[in-house]
Amino acid sequence: MNANHSKPHLRATLLLACLAQFMVILDVSVVNVALPAIRGALRFSEQDLQWVVNAYTVTFAGFLLLGGRAADLVGRRRVFVSGLVLFSVASLAGGFADTQALLIAARAAQGLGGAIIAPASLAILTTTFEEGAARNRAVGIWGAMGGAGGAAGVLLGGVLTDLLSWRWILFINVPIGLAAAVLAQRYIAEGRSEGHARSFDLAGALTATLGLSVLVLGIVRTDVAGWGSASTLALLAGGLVLLAAFVAIEGRIARSPLMPLRIYESRTLSAANVVVLLVGAAVFAMWFFLSLYLQQVLGYSPLKAGFAFLPMTLCIIAGSTLASRAVTRVGPKPLLVAGMTAQAAGLILFTQISPDGSYLGEVLVPSLLVAIGIGLAFVPVTIAAVAGVAPSEAGLASGLVNTSRLVGGALGLAVLAALATSRTDSKLHHAAASGAQAAHAALTSGFTLAFGIAAAFAAAGALVALVGLPRVSLRGARGRAVAAESA
Repeated sequence: MNANHSKPHLRATLLLACLAQFMVILDVSVVNVALPAIRGALRFSEQDLQWVVNAYTVTFAGFLLLGGRAADLVGRRRVFVSGLVLFSVASLAGGFADTQALLIAARAAQGLGGAIIAPASLAILTTTFEEGAARNRAVGIWGAMGGAGGAAGVLLGGVLTDLLSWRWILFINVPIGLAAAVLAQRYIAEGRSEGHARSFDLAGALTATLGLSVLVLGIVRTDVAGWGSASTLALLAGGLVLLAAFVAIEGRIARSPLMPLRIYESRTLSAANVVVLLVGAAVFAMWFFLSLYLQQVLGYSPLKAGFAFLPMTLCIIAGSTLASRAVTRVGPKPLLVAGMTAQAAGLILFTQISPDGSYLGEVLVPSLLVAIGIGLAFVPVTIAAVAGVAPSEAGLASGLVNTSRLVGGALGLAVLAALATSRTDSKLHHAAASGAQAAHAALTSGFTLAFGIAAAFAAAGALVALVGLPRVSLRGARGRAVAAESA
């Protein structure tokens, strides 16, 4: 049965959309455990190594709005399938990369594929499932996959790196992505918004991507150039100017803007996106620094470090399941406040790690708190960000919430990595002794600083949710007919 000529297959649509989202979010964190192996194989410097992560997240974030709008105008299934194919081919190229430049370029191409897949997958769900309990469950599961993907990426990265090679963290995407593309052609209904000009805001997409990239580059370089250097200030200013140009293009110039500024008139959408940005800033950095702490300080192998994240993955799934069932009854606000508060509490506890610490004594409890908080937060914040959005702008809203998460992740990681590196270098410079013990103490000091700032991000998210997010009742949402227009 082809979905082109019939109602969409709801169960298969949900499965494929969630699988795709799981895969693209997994690839944000799957490289974290493999970073030491990648550094050794391709001889990355410490500062350049971040671009194995940031090349993906920055490109992902920069093109999400374009990907979301393309899903509305060209066709959600068509764009979804195209993104899966691009993601798979880029993963194959990255797996075979034998130079730093090739690996970073492949990761950037993966990010572009992810920027196409993520908003299309969420738009497919919001236009396929009727608004109300059915959509809340579907979006809840999709949000859970996003949260679980980050933690599972560290686990899978450790297993593949230890048993096979770091290259397999990329190769594994190829059969999954291509199989999903074939099945999507069969089971997902095509759909696009009629009556809209089919034009892309390329100027907006380019200024957003370049602005974010230059801004992140300026922050990443602070560990060698310093925050007050002329080169750092020039890069930061250039990034801000480009982002200001993006806002001007969206508000005054673009005929079909990627991000019409009127969308921010919705208080629910605006507050939800601010919270998503803060979640990304706190959580992506946590996975990065915790994986480095386990390997570089506690001496874990990639496999052991990966399995250390298994309880987090299970707790994210448990928290997401609870949230998806409760959100229709209590609304997104109480769950979101609780989730962000739990994340903040867990990250504060992570500041107590020590150079001679242990997993059971210092890592397990904070990781479970953060994981439960992620599960409780991801589901309601995603639902709030797309609640009440017209089907014609489902891709736009989906792209916006994904953009906020990835922008927060990229900038949060860049800022915290720069600050942690600066703290570590300072401690090493003033250390009375040298050797492994001093190095471990200096690294741990940098990590605890990063965890403390990440906790502040999460606490700010809880405050924004408490003060800025209105109470939204999802119990009596008006059902919409399934939009499965043929392209």
